[in-house]
Amino acid sequence: MNTSTDAPVLVSVRNTTGVLELNRPKALNSLNPEMVGIITDALERWRDDDGITQVLITSTSEKAFCSGGDVRFAREGILDGREDDVDRFFADEYAMNNLIGTYPKPYIALIDGIVMGGGLGVSAHGSHRIITGKAWASMPEMAIGYVTDVGIAHASQHWPGSSPAIGAFIGLTGYRLRTADLLHTGLATHLVADAAAFTESLIAEGVDAAVATHAITPDESSRIAEWTPAIEATFGAGSWERIDAALDTHEDTSFVAEVRELMAKASPSAVVAAAELYDANRTAPDLAASLRNETVLGELVRRQPDFVEGVRAVLVDKTQDAQFIPAQDPAVYREVLTRW
Repeated sequence: MNTSTDAPVLVSVRNTTGVLELNRPKALNSLNPEMVGIITDALERWRDDDGITQVLITSTSEKAFCSGGDVRFAREGILDGREDDVDRFFADEYAMNNLIGTYPKPYIALIDGIVMGGGLGVSAHGSHRIITGKAWASMPEMAIGYVTDVGIAHASQHWPGSSPAIGAFIGLTGYRLRTADLLHTGLATHLVADAAAFTESLIAEGVDAAVATHAITPDESSRIAEWTPAIEATFGAGSWERIDAALDTHEDTSFVAEVRELMAKASPSAVVAAAELYDANRTAPDLAASLRNETVLGELVRRQPDFVEGVRAVLVDKTQDAQFIPAQDPAVYREVLTRW
């Protein structure tokens, strides 16, 4: 592949495969408006092109597939009074997520490293989510005063090994999923040992043949699988008030202690809002409907002080000392969400 360009996404065609390479390694491929535009334009161009039989999205970085959306850009826009520009960025990103989720051709994400936030938005909705042993995933939005978005508050409830409770657990805790967790939940469809070898096989023979040749079985067990009874008993409760109460009375004190530690730096308001989002999206008819909930809730949450403060503490100053406001009344969030 040609990697000589400085474009943040390299677009090429190899054999009959449309290839998208995320190419912003210094920022761990965090998605900015330009990247969203490039990906969307390529997918729309290839959708009805009979010469393209499949799409591959991958990364030029050895460390990360994609660390998320460029929320520093969003924070700066809000501080500068450009909320409309920020809203447009998220709207365009969510439209891209839905385009991926409804794409008529195989869409293969090859995840060889970190994938968080918006990185899941360009991978988790595809038909094939291929990981290597270096991959790990997280939705860490609670720590920056935001909510689970890019369609993951929908998808994480519907992966073949997941459930509404497991989805809420992943989103609210920011838990880091490793190889066995990724495969157990169904976030990942296959594990391969060698990303480069898989890519060459994919382009030469197609995705089905490449998977048949390269897919392997993990040699570790899933913590989410072990925790499933505790997760179902607590995170299936709906609102954060009910989840919190279920945690307080749950008999597995080791599990509860890990959850509390995972959530120690979370924005209280973001947790309340995200729980409402998961509950609303539990019965949403499709990804597009869930993304509409994320759109209206995201616009509300981004205008609250915890978002600007959380991004500052975690990503700008990197001091991890966010001073969050007390939890907002869940009714503030419920009134903008649609329940089907």
